[in-house]
Amino acid sequence: MSQPFDVLVIGAGHAGSEAACAAARFGLRVLLVTSSLETIGQMSCNPAIGGIAKGTVVREIDAMGGIMGRAADRSAIQFKMLNRSKGPAVWAPRAQCDRGLYRRAIRSLLEQRPNLEISQGTVASLSLSGRRVVGVVTTDGRRIPARTVVLTAGTFLRGVIHIGTDTRVPGGRSGDPPVVDIAEQLEAIGLRVDRFKTGTPPRIDGRSVDYGQLERQDGDEGSGPFAHYVTERRPEQRPCWITWAGKPVRDIITLHIHESALYGGAIAGRGPRYCPSIEDKVVRFPDAERHQIFLEPEGLDTSELYVNGLSTSLPAAVQNEFVHAVPGLERARLTRYGYAIEYDYYPPDQLTPWLEVKAVDGLFFAGQINGTTGYEEAGGQGLLAGINAAQRAMEKDPVVLAREDSYIGVLVDDLVTRGVDEPYRLFTSRAEFRLMLRQDNALKRLGSLARTLGMLNADEQGKLGERMGQEQALLAFTTDVVLKPATANHVLEQAGESPISAPQKMSELARRPRVSLRTLAQEAPAKAPLVSDDVWTTVEIGLKYAGYLERERQAIDKLKSLADFALPHDLPYLRLASLSTEARQKLDRVRPESLAQAARIPGVSPADLQNLVLEVSRRGRAVA
Repeated sequence: MSQPFDVLVIGAGHAGSEAACAAARFGLRVLLVTSSLETIGQMSCNPAIGGIAKGTVVREIDAMGGIMGRAADRSAIQFKMLNRSKGPAVWAPRAQCDRGLYRRAIRSLLEQRPNLEISQGTVASLSLSGRRVVGVVTTDGRRIPARTVVLTAGTFLRGVIHIGTDTRVPGGRSGDPPVVDIAEQLEAIGLRVDRFKTGTPPRIDGRSVDYGQLERQDGDEGSGPFAHYVTERRPEQRPCWITWAGKPVRDIITLHIHESALYGGAIAGRGPRYCPSIEDKVVRFPDAERHQIFLEPEGLDTSELYVNGLSTSLPAAVQNEFVHAVPGLERARLTRYGYAIEYDYYPPDQLTPWLEVKAVDGLFFAGQINGTTGYEEAGGQGLLAGINAAQRAMEKDPVVLAREDSYIGVLVDDLVTRGVDEPYRLFTSRAEFRLMLRQDNALKRLGSLARTLGMLNADEQGKLGERMGQEQALLAFTTDVVLKPATANHVLEQAGESPISAPQKMSELARRPRVSLRTLAQEAPAKAPLVSDDVWTTVEIGLKYAGYLERERQAIDKLKSLADFALPHDLPYLRLASLSTEARQKLDRVRPESLAQAARIPGVSPADLQNLVLEVSRRGRAVA
């Protein structure tokens, strides 16, 4: 038998690509198995990366050595910083990407890892030895041994495509067959399985659009990039376009709602609440006068447009009808029709906080198989699963990202602790410490961890050190420089702030809401250090929001005290009579690592937590 791979990754979408890259950064022997080499890094839905909370995840992935941010930078044909009018905790980078350039960038970045092999094939089953995974078997008969396996199946597990109530095609996405054998094996092992659904809108030929009726939306000058360690050349920039689906569209949808796969009874699985189909919008918001539609370019070498906002499972003829009822699209030619897809997922409370399947040692899940939706959520899970598959292969302790460390930590903790009842999407509102978890400080938060784990090369470590040095230098500059009233009051007057009568440190003046740190620095008697735009942003936010940040740090310290109270893995929750029945059942299913995780399980009350502490303490005394 051939030497086993240290880590074998099944699936080369957004989760699988990050898992393979992360594992390979440890210098281990990694194999990425994909059903088609041509669809590595495929953007199956909209051609965009980032957005609210999601853009911060992309920067976190990049800080840890991932590839999503670099691929987005290489392929971004429009870049925007969303929520600029709001506080910095919710600023969100987003890139409209060339679909083909993104896919090729992901494959190129993967192929640059010398110890990462890529093989085309479909995995039929896992090879098991007792309760441990030891490799896989492919449909073409290959037996591939591996110490650990990461499964990132996307929507392929028993996937079924629906167009209307009559068209039902087995498929993982349009044109690709589903994966059935391994899904049946996982269910036979005893894993709980459920069904979710997602969907995609039609695409249209941009040459058939009347742009005179549309609102043009250009990108932001100077926004971006996602990547920290390299600077990628940005391609030619393109606009997006905005239009609306009004009463004519609503009337057509209402008339044909019974023909929708979802509302006609063909689909049983739940769909994502925050990315609803046009049928969902019409049914759930009957009083809405209109719904916003974005026309997004698919790439530089095509005129095809993605019709964001018209996701649907209605028949093709009805899709033609309602698309033509949208202003500007009266003569639009549909190049592809929208569809819904229903697929298996495994409730993620069956996973550890490091994404290992509790029932199968060495098997990790990442992406939509865990009940999430979105490229970025998949990429973040893939990164963590790849890291921990590598840690397991090297017989090292797992890596857990805490909620206060990253949005990836929030995402994974939500999944394994609370589970999902609809496709999970990440939002800033899900994070208790979102002012700490900003897009501008992702490198500061996670770069040192990547360096400690050994995931960064010498050049990347140098870039990390340079960035941290720039922050320290600029912060020291603002603290050391004192501005006299004659100098400072000119800036304060322009900003609409009250003047000062005595000299003040620049750091104190920069705390004022309307005062720009850069403008103050321009008036300083000494020259400011040469630093990046991100560093200016990070230091200024740190000064202006110092009080809020300190309160979040205090709350984090309290949370850590709960996290330090570890819960034994073999705790007999079902026999702990002092806990409520609901708490016993949910604690037994999740089996939390700490009191902090237990506190986040819905249905576990403060009284249950107090009794749990007493039970653990009593058990400890009995053992002693």
